[in-house]
Amino acid sequence: MALALIFAGGIGRRMKSTGVPKQFLPIREKPVIFHVLENFQNHDEIAGIVIVCVEPWIERLWDMVKQYGITKVRHIVPGGKTGHDSIRMGLECMESFAHEKDIVLIHDGVRPLITPELITTNIRTVMAYGSAITCERVRESVVESRDGISIDHVPPRNNMYIAKAPQSFYFGAISRLYRRALEDGRKSIDSAHLCHMYQVPMHMIESPRHNMKITDAMDYFVCRAVYDAMETEDGKAWRMSNASGK
Repeated sequence: MALALIFAGGIGRRMKSTGVPKQFLPIREKPVIFHVLENFQNHDEIAGIVIVCVEPWIERLWDMVKQYGITKVRHIVPGGKTGHDSIRMGLECMESFAHEKDIVLIHDGVRPLITPELITTNIRTVMAYGSAITCERVRESVVESRDGISIDHVPPRNNMYIAKAPQSFYFGAISRLYRRALEDGRKSIDSAHLCHMYQVPMHMIESPRHNMKITDAMDYFVCRAVYDAMETEDGKAWRMSNASGK
């Protein structure tokens, strides 16, 4: 069985969106998070969804789940102070019904352009290698600076990737890792970072370029523009070509 853990516990301070968390901002007349949820709802191999949500919006989110017919949502739980805490709390909720060898896809509630093909690739890759970290190759040089002024290191661009989402694992393995981090008092940026902290091997898969996360206002407007472009005839042709791997 494959499950989706959608973490949407942030309040979006960088968005400056007059009190509306960024996951609830509209794109094509639907909140951002529902573009995410529909992709998992409509995928045949996803058996259940747990959402981690900013607590004051939970009741409203349940109403929206019913309104948009997202029937695979099993639980909505409050988020923690950090993304790490929110993922851990979602995994703890899943312990009530998930099994050791179930596959869990951990995905941002503000990364709406995920595709059915990417969901399938994540599931197949976990089955083959035990994990699937969705990554995109960088297209510009990356520099390292410890003080924000001097450049200390410029690694070879050909070796550099950006970790995105989904980040997928066997449920038993990733839930144990988050419990271990809790016991050790350690926190991570994301699940890939946590695996690296504990020297857990990871397998990388390629992300579509448009698999963007909405972090600030510019991201939001770009994402809206992508959706609008995809509704044009050229955009529909591009989506068909992309889905077929051409």
